[in-house]
Amino acid sequence: MKYDKCPARGFPRRTALCLGLLGAYQLAIAPDAHTPRSGAAGRAAAGDGKPLGRAAHRLRPAAGRTGAAPMTTSGGMARIAGPTRPVAVRAAPHTTLRQTGKKIALTFDDGPHATQTPAILRILRRHGARATFFVIGENIPSNRDVLRRIAADGHVVGNHSYTHPQLDLISTPRVREELERCSDLVAKELGAPPRLARAPYGMWHGPSLQICAQLQMEPFQWDIDTLDWDNRDQRFIETTVLGHAHPGAIVLAHDGGGNRWATVRALEYYLPRLLDEGYTLVQPA
Repeated sequence: MKYDKCPARGFPRRTALCLGLLGAYQLAIAPDAHTPRSGAAGRAAAGDGKPLGRAAHRLRPAAGRTGAAPMTTSGGMARIAGPTRPVAVRAAPHTTLRQTGKKIALTFDDGPHATQTPAILRILRRHGARATFFVIGENIPSNRDVLRRIAADGHVVGNHSYTHPQLDLISTPRVREELERCSDLVAKELGAPPRLARAPYGMWHGPSLQICAQLQMEPFQWDIDTLDWDNRDQRFIETTVLGHAHPGAIVLAHDGGGNRWATVRALEYYLPRLLDEGYTLVQPA
């Protein structure tokens, strides 16, 4: 799995420069490593690729919007949304919201990222919108401040494993270790473990669903995949979200795991339009 990492210290200056240029080149040309190794798609509506007209949108001012989910902060720290009692083992993850009405949830996987996540947070804050961030445990130590900022802004933090393995291809003990290590790191930084979880690649199976319940987390999937992990095209992402938005939808996007700046720019475009269409931005629960 390819993730942005800081270069090791102690390299000669020329070597570090060469590695940095090589890394930038690989990021630009390499295919994203988000596809399940089994070949299963693990996703729902992907968009029909038809262009979406950009004209004739009258955007209301961000101030005073009523489309945002209520703040979950208390005493400067966000609560970790989700169940606080034993969770039943589910046969399959939630793919849509349990809330009724014209509601939609934006979710971001593979962070926290040092620069892309803060950029997404700024856009959400500007529109008073709340989202859910399914974080990877190994990204937390170098991005503790970003994780705390996610929580302080009232967003929900979910578990996306520690190293992003495909859960149905690893041993049951390692599945537990992956989910527990991520939960422990989140609890250490935010004061409580996550209560929502998303399997890497969306590949849940019986043992992982059982462990998820034992760790008191609800498993969540999605039903609108922006495909930003495979198609780094801003217009395509915008078209996919706006063209497939519907009450109860859960949108999958990414703030880490690779170059996600098309995702950031697309969010700036489609978020106010979702609000203008009367959607309330909520968090899965």
